[in-house]
Amino acid sequence: MSFSDLNLLQNVQHAIADEGYTNPTPIQQQAIPIILEGTDLVGCAQTGTGKTAAFAIPILNNLHRIVGSLSKRKLVRALIVTPTRELAIQIGESIDTYGKYTNIRQLTIFGGVSQVPQVDQLKKGIDILIATPGRLLDLHKQGFIDLDHLHFLVLDEADQMLDMGFINDVKKIIKLTPTNRQTLLFSATMPMAIRELADTFLTKAKYVSVDPVSSTAEKVVHKVYFVEKEDKRKLLYHIIRNESLNNLLVFTRTKHGADNVVKFLKKHGVSAEAIHGDKSQNARQRVLDQFKAKEISVLVATDIAARGIDIELLPFVLNFDLPNIPETYVHRIGRTARAGNEGIAYSFCGKDEEPYWKDIQKLTRINAKIITDHPFPWSTEVKEVTETAKPDRRNTKKTDNSRKSAASKKNKKRWY
Repeated sequence: MSFSDLNLLQNVQHAIADEGYTNPTPIQQQAIPIILEGTDLVGCAQTGTGKTAAFAIPILNNLHRIVGSLSKRKLVRALIVTPTRELAIQIGESIDTYGKYTNIRQLTIFGGVSQVPQVDQLKKGIDILIATPGRLLDLHKQGFIDLDHLHFLVLDEADQMLDMGFINDVKKIIKLTPTNRQTLLFSATMPMAIRELADTFLTKAKYVSVDPVSSTAEKVVHKVYFVEKEDKRKLLYHIIRNESLNNLLVFTRTKHGADNVVKFLKKHGVSAEAIHGDKSQNARQRVLDQFKAKEISVLVATDIAARGIDIELLPFVLNFDLPNIPETYVHRIGRTARAGNEGIAYSFCGKDEEPYWKDIQKLTRINAKIITDHPFPWSTEVKEVTETAKPDRRNTKKTDNSRKSAASKKNKKRWY
């Protein structure tokens, strides 16, 4: 199937052709015809599958038929709700890209910044509104947003909105919209709460899904380091210095972990910043812009904060903490080696993370290079002590202290 088979308006087809696309992705093949016919849709698709274009293209196509005339009054006819500023901005860019040959005007709004410019644009009139839940409800309460003329409602990354505690806000937003709207819900996973949301607020919806991605980019070189948990930060600095890494994206499991990594790297002269849920929207966007401009060398992120990050020519990704869901590894690594470029994926595996690594290998079947020539391999001390006869209690403390002292001196000489 090609885009020309989808009976899209020439204005939209020209924009797609300008981007060099000829064939829709699997989620686009399934979703676009359903949206064009006006049916509610639940799409199960993860980041990187072409999901944004799957709803942006048919919405632009159908709206252009409605607001094709320049004299047509600008009213909010499509609302796209998304959990983070980064995702909202990315969707806005896609709308601009595919709608550049139409008269459709979009606005992206989010919290953490002054509402004045956003309100000024709303007063001028827009066709498509892309918004995070908090700022949307706030501006609606103030009377700046009118949803009475809405044709399309899109709930994007619904599972992430659930994780971030936005689900009640989403329900409030839905109740503010006309009942005869067309509703599109997209989610990477389908927990029970999201299924219940779809069953409650969508009408005779069709379900489409794309199988979870199980393969990483072909041009990615995978390297794994089996390292003690407490030595991960030192190993990270060791690799950055010895391999001269710049423009490195590091993934941690927690916000606290991300901050600790940044603090450690800065202490040793590496320019690094973190993005996660505790950072303000302004701070996150500023850090992301600095990273894209190569003003900082290392960006440390949690998985939720990293959703929506689109960085061209990203050469290195590093899993400081291995994900406990193997598909997450694929999405993390998918941020490098894009558009035919090469990339390197580093992974640190602590002893407690070995089951995660085995699950990743089982899913992806990657042939990762095990790096043994580094200063912080898994310690065998504990194993050796437990497998030998019970030691003499009188000498244990002294022996253990001597061993720890020797190991400490050895590490001090080697890690930096």
